[in-house]
Amino acid sequence: MKKSLVALAALAVAGIASAQSSVTLFGVVDATINGISNKTDQPVFLGNVNGLPVFGVQSVTTSQTRLTNSGYNSSRLGFRGTEDLGGGLAASFWLEAGMNNDDGTGAATGGGLNFNRRSTVSLSGNFGEVRLGRDYTPTFWNDTVFDPFGTNGVGTNLISTANGFSSNGARTGGFTANQNYVRASNSVGYFLPPNLGGFYGQVMYSFNEKTSYDPGGLTPPGSLAIVNNPALLLVPGNERAGRYGGGRIGYANGPLDVALAYGQSTIASNFYAGTTNNLNTWNLGASYDFGVVKLFGEYSNAELKQESSTGFIAGVTNPFGWRNPGADGWLIGATVPVGPGLIRLSYSAVNYKNTGSLINPANPFLGFNDDAKADKFALGYVHNLSKRTALYATVAYINNKDGADLVLGGPAFFSSSATVVTGVPKSSTGYDFGIRHAF
Repeated sequence: MKKSLVALAALAVAGIASAQSSVTLFGVVDATINGISNKTDQPVFLGNVNGLPVFGVQSVTTSQTRLTNSGYNSSRLGFRGTEDLGGGLAASFWLEAGMNNDDGTGAATGGGLNFNRRSTVSLSGNFGEVRLGRDYTPTFWNDTVFDPFGTNGVGTNLISTANGFSSNGARTGGFTANQNYVRASNSVGYFLPPNLGGFYGQVMYSFNEKTSYDPGGLTPPGSLAIVNNPALLLVPGNERAGRYGGGRIGYANGPLDVALAYGQSTIASNFYAGTTNNLNTWNLGASYDFGVVKLFGEYSNAELKQESSTGFIAGVTNPFGWRNPGADGWLIGATVPVGPGLIRLSYSAVNYKNTGSLINPANPFLGFNDDAKADKFALGYVHNLSKRTALYATVAYINNKDGADLVLGGPAFFSSSATVVTGVPKSSTGYDFGIRHAF
């Protein structure tokens, strides 16, 4: 049950709360026992035959069992409020912080509690809603709305794992992690009004808030410094990094929900080399509720493109022509209501493109394809004790192929510097058993 905070006017927010039509405290506390096992095929030196080294393969498994959080829904604490301005206008705010209730810390870097999940202020009316602050990106919504597991716990689809910032899906020298995958800070967003016969949509632009210089030759490290040390030309300054722009349009009516989204996130840039690296993402998702079963499906494409205003990149040869590393992903899933409970199941897969390089391993835009791929099965059950409290269990398995290195979480794949040949990630197996309480 949502608890009104109007009676808590003695709090620090009392001066603001008294002017609102309503202010609400809300949250989720989710705790889970989580177990992960990650298997690697590690080459082992067996000796020399006729002067040549001979290697065998040893399977090495790293595993971990822990009490963690957010196996079903993300743990959070939030405040939201709305003021009726009259004439159909309303002003609203939303402040939401992530929590690690398993150890009592916040989800922010260093364990602090800040409003990193969402912090927005908005103005809404018959025209729709204009929203300012840190918010979810349009391209993320399809990944979570059309996933039976809602991108939480070990059941999270592989599309989300491969696209996530600093996830194991961000392969070195290849498909790049996206810091604006789930949310974007410093954003301006617009949402269509809800009275369009089932059609809905949003657009968003996020400022990177970097400093620009006129004349451009003063941009750090400065043109004079580059003349004295040409190697500085290859050091990215990331003057445009952090910028995001995207949109989403959908239709929901009765049992049907379908949506298409597109977004562009600037990953890196180099002013003096004239290059900008943009991660372009589009996805299409849909669900249909038959009553006895609800079906889900999604297709996603992410592609890293490097734009060059000079027509070339200093210090880089390109004998095989330009190519764009990225990944295709897809998901099919279902939920089946059973009495007070819900069975959840999904199959998802990711196929990387152009993420290997035989010419220059440090540059993802050169070389040949290696087409690493992975697929995943997930099965779970949620038992609702009430509208706010639920018990849940989930099991999942990832199969990596041709160099893919996706995991459910937990420990990293085993790697040893004692061998000349690097180990090959093979599989990841895991489970969640937990309880979720919402208020």
